[in-house]
Amino acid sequence: MTTSTIPEQGSLAARQIGREELRGVVSEVVRQTSVIDIHTHLYAPQFGELNLFGIDSLLTYHYLIAELFRSSAITYERFWTMSRSEQADLIWQTLFVENSPISEATRGVITVLNAFGLDTAAPDLEEARAFFAERNVLEHLDQVLTLSGVSDVVMTNDPFDPQEVEVWESSIGLDQRFHAALRMDRLLNDWENAAPKLQTLGYQVDRNLDGQTASEVRRFVDRWIDRMQPLYMAVSLPDDFKYPDNNARDRLIREVVLPVARDHKLAFAVMIGVRRHVNPALRMAGDGLGRADVGALVRLCAENPDVRFLATFLSRENQHELCVAARKFSNLMPFGCWWFLNASSIISEITSERIELLGPSFIPQHSDARVLEQLIYKWEHSRGLIAEALGTAYEQLLSSGRAITNAEIARDVKRMFSGNFCTWAGLPRESE
Repeated sequence: MTTSTIPEQGSLAARQIGREELRGVVSEVVRQTSVIDIHTHLYAPQFGELNLFGIDSLLTYHYLIAELFRSSAITYERFWTMSRSEQADLIWQTLFVENSPISEATRGVITVLNAFGLDTAAPDLEEARAFFAERNVLEHLDQVLTLSGVSDVVMTNDPFDPQEVEVWESSIGLDQRFHAALRMDRLLNDWENAAPKLQTLGYQVDRNLDGQTASEVRRFVDRWIDRMQPLYMAVSLPDDFKYPDNNARDRLIREVVLPVARDHKLAFAVMIGVRRHVNPALRMAGDGLGRADVGALVRLCAENPDVRFLATFLSRENQHELCVAARKFSNLMPFGCWWFLNASSIISEITSERIELLGPSFIPQHSDARVLEQLIYKWEHSRGLIAEALGTAYEQLLSSGRAITNAEIARDVKRMFSGNFCTWAGLPRESE
């Protein structure tokens, strides 16, 4: 499976960039360079109701649900009895009318509304609802991808999800701009429940991982790789993740995931640091984070030099150690500012730190979007911050006595926005 054609920036005649024009050139290159969004929770239109878009979906995003309860006296119980449109109305009234939308998540909604020419200070959602209700789904998708500068979207695909399975098994053709990532969470983090599910599907597995369990799980994974053609395998791991460990997850990683990664030449993406259900009353919005052991990832990389790892951590405190680990292991690719790190001040810090320690050999961002229009704000906000960090790095380079050309800037940005991922996913790069 190959990505759709990533638009060329055009032929650049190399010329040196002076200090006075540097920031402007960097900003323009970053703005115009197409990006492969390597981790989202979006779905191609062919997945039907799993493909979320529109104002009600934007406002009932779990980031905003969590914020609501800091500014409203409504109880959890009452909120969850409301319809989605009622929830959206309450969130808009509370966070956008009665309070200024200055958090990253609320400002993101404002950025989206502004991109479509909608009233960002409207007293209610009447205009926005009418606008999205009239949209043609495919035309709307095209516009969102154009506005966000995203050429390709990598989904998160769970082979245990019955809604997804129905679409995959229908053999319907998916929009070629959407690509699969095989999510391993239920298999690795919830083996107690995954095992009986596999048994009902006809796989001869044992909860104690005895007998032919590993080979049968491998057969299940191979089947879904053949069907989905994923660009990588992925798992979200808790902050107390250990490697090595004496549990089912460790054995499945060693006996299934790593051999699959080698045989299929698939990268393994690990997203480490989540604490699930710290406040169960918030449901999906109730997860937290914890500082994790980067040493577990280091051991994975050291023991498996022939496996490519994508890695991101949820805790800010883990970021420097991740950068240092990436300097030591060429099979490790840091990516994105995940979840609670997706805030302007933290993105700036992490991106600058990575540039200083890794040069352009990392993937600066992914959207983690669950609602289509979030691509607009997450990439608009991030592009500005990435351009600022790169501008500083190039200014320092000039001060040290090395000229920089516009072609070199374009090369670096393209590598960070798509080239590094293409290498990790085993995809042909545009110049090949």
